[in-house]
Amino acid sequence: MKIQKSAEDYLESILVIQRRNGYVHAVDIANELEFSKPSVSIAMKNLRENGYIAVNENNEITLTKKGREIAETIYERHTFLTNWLKALGVDSKIAAEDACRLEHVISAESFAAIKKHVQSHIPEILEKE
Repeated sequence: MKIQKSAEDYLESILVIQRRNGYVHAVDIANELEFSKPSVSIAMKNLRENGYIAVNENNEITLTKKGREIAETIYERHTFLTNWLKALGVDSKIAAEDACRLEHVISAESFAAIKKHVQSHIPEILEKE
């Protein structure tokens, strides 16, 4: 299930916007990510053609099962890593920026090991997910 970082960011954003608004349109994604509407349109076409999203007659974007799995994985990593870095004393903005980079490159094995270690030492971080 390896896809490009940019596609992971789009899928994560769709998940976040959907949870916040209950629906997602391309303009919502453009605003969230501060990307141009044409760039988002091209990305949505690619995600749709690769089976990660669906678009209905109202132009509402939804994640497919495959897209949701990736989005939830990336979102979990982002949230957990941000909270962990903040707990270590990293500034909130820097923690979020670093987590955004880390979430795409860390292996599932390393992430699971870090999460397990943190769970046993500072479980309140997991409660912030």
